[in-house]
Amino acid sequence: MSTISIIGSGGMAAAIGGLAAKAGHTVEVMSRDAAKARARAEQIGAGATTGVFAAAPAGDIVVLAVPYSAVLDVVKQYGEALAGKLLVDITNPVGSDLKSFVTPEDSFGAREIMKAAPSDAVVVKAFNTLFSRVLAAGPVEGRPLDVFIAGDDAQAKARVSAFIESLGLRPMDTGQLSMAPTLEHACLLSLGLLAHSVKHTNFSIGVSLLG
Repeated sequence: MSTISIIGSGGMAAAIGGLAAKAGHTVEVMSRDAAKARARAEQIGAGATTGVFAAAPAGDIVVLAVPYSAVLDVVKQYGEALAGKLLVDITNPVGSDLKSFVTPEDSFGAREIMKAAPSDAVVVKAFNTLFSRVLAAGPVEGRPLDVFIAGDDAQAKARVSAFIESLGLRPMDTGQLSMAPTLEHACLLSLGLLAHSVKHTNFSIGVSLLG
């Protein structure tokens, strides 16, 4: 098992951190609000620790579990403390209308994060299509949840895939980081289903393999 650093203290931090601790990983929680980080680490349990915000994370895998509205500033604040790290981008750059994106027209969230990060950091998109409540619950009726991933570095994707599998989830590689905007659009699909069809967040988008 490995050390996983999570920047953020909200619902997704709790969900990923809880599954990681249950799987035997060492979890480090980091937040601007040190009290919230301590509370989240205590909730996660299993020896979860807290780190100093903007200091070098203990884990080689760093989960960016903050809203997109804050993530670029967070990455810039960490600066070279993220050098050489594998950054897992779980964000969705969705506008307040829940129908559009706040990123430049010729870009997307994961690319903006990559531009803000140190040049030797690696970004892998993952977990952004899952609601925190569903993720925290884990596999349903023996069927693992699908976690779609995208990234340019094959070794980094293999490490993220192994981490996802250790949580009892199923990694689904969608290709290079240029597929990240497609995954970000999948968030809009979920929001559309939430608003017009399903009417609650107890669902996930996944793949059924036939035959």
